[in-house]
Amino acid sequence: MRRYCRDQDEGRGGALDLWSDFSDGGEIRTKIVWLAAYCEIVKRVRPLSRLILLSAGLAAASSLTPVLAEDAIVVTAERREQALSEAPLSISVLPSEELRLIDADHIAEALSRVPGVSLNRGSGAEHLTAIRSPVLTGGAGAGSFLFLENGVPIRSAGFANINGLFDAHYELADRIEVIRGPSGALYGANAIHGVVNVIAPAPSEDFSVFGEVFGDTQDRYKFKGSVSGRQGANGFYAGASATTEAGYREDAGLDQQKLTLRHVYDDGGVSIDTIFSFDNLEQETAGYIFGQAALNDKRIRKTNDFPQAFRDAKSARLQSTISFDAGEATRVQITPYARWNDMDFLQHFLPSNSLEENGHWSVGVQSAVYHDAGSLSLIAGIDAEYTDGFLSEFQSAPRIFSFTQGQHYDYDVKAVNASGFVQAEYALSPRTTATAGVRVDGTIYDYNNKTDNGIVGRFLRLPDQTDKFVTASPKFSLRHELSDEASVYVSYARGARPPQTTDLYRLQINQTGDQARPETIDSVELGVRAGLGEQVDLELAGFFMDKNNFFFRDADGFNVADGKTRHVGVEANVRIALHETLMLSSAVTYAKHTYRFDRNPDDTPGVVSENISFGDDVDTAPRVMANTRLLWRPVERVSAEAEWVSMGSYFTDAANDHKYGGHNLLNLRAEAALTEELAAFVTVRNVTDELYAERADYAFGNDRYFPGETRTFGFGLRYRH
Repeated sequence: MRRYCRDQDEGRGGALDLWSDFSDGGEIRTKIVWLAAYCEIVKRVRPLSRLILLSAGLAAASSLTPVLAEDAIVVTAERREQALSEAPLSISVLPSEELRLIDADHIAEALSRVPGVSLNRGSGAEHLTAIRSPVLTGGAGAGSFLFLENGVPIRSAGFANINGLFDAHYELADRIEVIRGPSGALYGANAIHGVVNVIAPAPSEDFSVFGEVFGDTQDRYKFKGSVSGRQGANGFYAGASATTEAGYREDAGLDQQKLTLRHVYDDGGVSIDTIFSFDNLEQETAGYIFGQAALNDKRIRKTNDFPQAFRDAKSARLQSTISFDAGEATRVQITPYARWNDMDFLQHFLPSNSLEENGHWSVGVQSAVYHDAGSLSLIAGIDAEYTDGFLSEFQSAPRIFSFTQGQHYDYDVKAVNASGFVQAEYALSPRTTATAGVRVDGTIYDYNNKTDNGIVGRFLRLPDQTDKFVTASPKFSLRHELSDEASVYVSYARGARPPQTTDLYRLQINQTGDQARPETIDSVELGVRAGLGEQVDLELAGFFMDKNNFFFRDADGFNVADGKTRHVGVEANVRIALHETLMLSSAVTYAKHTYRFDRNPDDTPGVVSENISFGDDVDTAPRVMANTRLLWRPVERVSAEAEWVSMGSYFTDAANDHKYGGHNLLNLRAEAALTEELAAFVTVRNVTDELYAERADYAFGNDRYFPGETRTFGFGLRYRH
């Protein structure tokens, strides 16, 4: 590596020559990009270090801590606070300071810093998610990830939203926690591939006021504000944000408003933490563009063939966590909650362009009893929820192919979910801890069809029925402290979820209602956390996961109910203090996601494409992803960051006949204090003006893309008192 860097420094090409030699090799090309970037960093750091030393000499003290101490990082994987170093699973935390620096226009910008995680931005606030998985769509995309706000699911199990994170108030979040892989006993349905928990700010000790305004060259304007404080045993927080944008594409504007209210009462023995959240989204939606030529044309990529498309969504959530001591070593926590949401959108991604209306309201309670006695720690609880939901789909356009004009679906579903869990942690020695837990979820769906039964075009409407499912999610782990700075853990976990209601009742021809079964995934993981001196903080994880009863939609829009996939990969998250003012951070993932079954279209009436072979890559599953940042803080209230986001190539169809070449993006951010209370910040996203795709796909005989935004300059002011 040093030789290639030396050759490049002396003008002999080095890594850049290797790039040209392998310009057609996707994976090799990605590795060469890494090598070239490494060389560039080394070359830049040498002269920069002299300037840094001078800056450090002028500054009385640096505000950059060389390495984040894990004991100081608090996570809530057990529904209570614990040190990250004690969690025997892969969990990442994006703290408030980092979220403020990112000032994300979309939550995908923040989560790209987590290894193993990728969000494909759609139009406006829309997104598709991948956590140790390919990017999943349909019921799989909605049901494979558990999205929480302050520990409570944003949507009811079985009624999840594939774009579920646009409801969360990440714009003002105190932190975002991400659990990668099956989460274990304390979280239930939908926690198949991972959990995202967006946590609201707690009331401040003293009265505080915060405000922010921002605008950029995409005609995007953002406003945020909050007030917070305490009086005796009572604390309060009120925060609101609003975003309005014209849209990078034609007829693709967005308006969104969010509100979070929080009240905390704590007299030392009893605490009551109440949070109310509201979200209103109104957006015009741009559809796919078609063909590589359109993606690479600066004018055509901004066009929108679906100007009539839209998405309107509203949601409200209320929760109150009551905690009290029930003995010297026992604490009880009870969280009743209620939620409501309603959404209308045009399905521009289907030939029908049908209108879908869906929503649900639900009430529920989470409970947990914590007993910590010496070497043994026990957690047990019961969760219960009642949901009343609906879905309607109507096509006003004339019939196209098997998409018939008129009503496709119109049904209600009432659901009851009840779960019990227990987890035990025992210290086998001062440095070794074993954990075992299991969760059992029971689900009952009561389905009521409000239109005619039978087949209409490609759509199958079932008669009224009741379905019951029981799933179990065990987890076992062993954690050993190698030293005060290093630990290793190994774990086995099973994730399980009942089918989404759309998997069961939004059926198509050649299917019956009993085909969708509970999806399960078995995961084995080995992880290491280590601090190498005061300069390096390292996290490594390797995982092997097998998934059964994978329910997904193929390239012809037909449902596949019995898929099997395998997911094998390694993840690294490293932070290196190059100097007391300079931090290098990188999240790198290499993973292979493959089909473990065969499917021949000739054996499936009505299906004309999408041949799936055992061992093929799952589509939209890049093997290499990376996010690398260089953060410079020469003085306490000045910071600058360069971020490199690398997305490897991936197949866009299950037959592995079509491919997207991947992309590399460079983003710059900087912030400086103007006064004690006022700061200015600037952002430059996609510095090199890369013509890339946020999402690439092949379906209905076409290469399809959601184009990413070109170079964008932004400026904002931030007030804090």
